[in-house]
Amino acid sequence: MDNRPIGIFDSGLGGLTALSALRTLMPEENLVYFADTARNPYGTRTPEQLRRMAGENLAFLARFGVKAVIAACGTMSTNALDVLGESKIPVVNVLEPSVAAMAAVKSPGPLAVIATDASIRSGGYTRALQRACPGRKVTALACQEFVHLCETGHTAPDDPLVREAVSRCLTPLSAAKPAALLLGCTHFGLMADAIRSCLGADVTLVSAAICAARACRSLLEATGLTGGSGEEVLYTSGSLQEFEEKAEHFLHRPVKAFYSSAGE
Repeated sequence: MDNRPIGIFDSGLGGLTALSALRTLMPEENLVYFADTARNPYGTRTPEQLRRMAGENLAFLARFGVKAVIAACGTMSTNALDVLGESKIPVVNVLEPSVAAMAAVKSPGPLAVIATDASIRSGGYTRALQRACPGRKVTALACQEFVHLCETGHTAPDDPLVREAVSRCLTPLSAAKPAALLLGCTHFGLMADAIRSCLGADVTLVSAAICAARACRSLLEATGLTGGSGEEVLYTSGSLQEFEEKAEHFLHRPVKAFYSSAGE
């Protein structure tokens, strides 16, 4: 048994979708979550900034003696994959497992991915999907404003702001008629119901966060590093009260968080 915690980081609330998925898959594991809300959003950052911040976030979680880390952020996974891969601690990114899941979709037809501005601008998802799914058209769409909606608590499919944004932003996908859509930003899983309502039930939604959680479980089981007592500690680099209130809304349970900065 390995009681060391698993670390998870993201720019804010999005990574909580990975935390929830991992908690369901591995309820006994100890988790340390870092929400870098003071530097949110990551999607508007430059590649140089993102690579530096990835290193800082990994160093912060390393203080807790973590046995593995989930970089629960599509922006980091597409812009700082080399930094994540060079870590001495095993790191699961969201790009590789989610692309593998897209490649396993049997329905014929084009593929699509939505993510932050920085993720789409990097071309990381597009290149990976084209390599994994040769011959299939890939449509990549930046939906940066979805992050703001999630961070401000607007995720319900009947929310007028959500309905308008989803309808407007996903209009290009209506013409593409994708068989599967990769939610390449972990925030977007919080809006899955609204996205499904817009695109229809025939489109398979693949959650980068859930794929990463599954990949983390497979890694730990394969290396014999499972074990823990189900403890959970959450940190944020921004407002404690704001993060706790929003996290409670998305996790549907009381949340106690602590303040810390990855740079400290």
